[in-house]
Amino acid sequence: MTALEAVAVHLPPLSVPIEAVGERLGLTPRQLRLFRRFHGLDQLRLDPDGTLPDLLEAALGELGALNGRERHVRYVIHARSMPVAVPHPLNPLHDLLDAHGLGHASAFTVTHHACAVGLLAIDLAGRLLAGDPDPQALALVLAGEKTFTRDAQLVPETGIFAEGAAACLVSAGGERHRVLSYAVRQRPEFDGRLAEDADLLARYQREYPDVMVEAIEAALDEAGLRLDELAAILPHNVNQASWRMIARRIGYPLDKVVLDNVLSVGHSFAADSLINLHTATTRGTVQRGEPYLIAAAGVGATFSAMAVRC
Repeated sequence: MTALEAVAVHLPPLSVPIEAVGERLGLTPRQLRLFRRFHGLDQLRLDPDGTLPDLLEAALGELGALNGRERHVRYVIHARSMPVAVPHPLNPLHDLLDAHGLGHASAFTVTHHACAVGLLAIDLAGRLLAGDPDPQALALVLAGEKTFTRDAQLVPETGIFAEGAAACLVSAGGERHRVLSYAVRQRPEFDGRLAEDADLLARYQREYPDVMVEAIEAALDEAGLRLDELAAILPHNVNQASWRMIARRIGYPLDKVVLDNVLSVGHSFAADSLINLHTATTRGTVQRGEPYLIAAAGVGATFSAMAVRC
């Protein structure tokens, strides 16, 4: 059974108020008030002078559980929300792995689930390891991206992106944080430029909670869990408003939804799930043996949920 052996997180030290970013993006005062008062955004972690390799390197450097086990890493997966991150022929992922003694691993990127792609990467890592003959084989999932364009930093009327990163070591049979289920609901009719299509944006916002709830319920059913058994829900950090609505709709206590990082970190693409897992385990929000659920949505549109037992 797929297990998340260790998670490490890097948050750039610079914390920027959303107004400073909004001014650069050309947001109006009304739009900024919406983000702050309704969506619950405040600060964004950014590294204006850093590169994508810097971001991933910092997260990987915090993953102490990898030290001495590099030779067992068979697969490295960069979970990336954006289809393109650097110009051809640059390949920062392979350069990073060569520098860390991981050049022997099969390394690739997964995309097309947008900000839900982190859960896809974990599921794929588990599937690859299940077919590997080496019982000590490991997979490494990396997540983290740069806000290098306006489209990469803004979902209209929904969220503003930050630049946190995470690294996760995955095994086929660990004792802790074992994956119980993974459910995906895809709605390709919402694929398009939300910033330029007001009708598409309105329909996406209207149906978003229902489809997210559908994915959550599917993951719980597959895992054989009830909602009231969950120690916590770890959401993506797009905003607080959507998760208040979802918690109310499913009847789950809002104080058990890990929303702290929406305020203090911001929406860090596919890294949100692992950043919030790191927060939940560090604070003792989830304890050994307790189930929890990770949930994420990506424009395009993909809605995913993964049930895990700590």
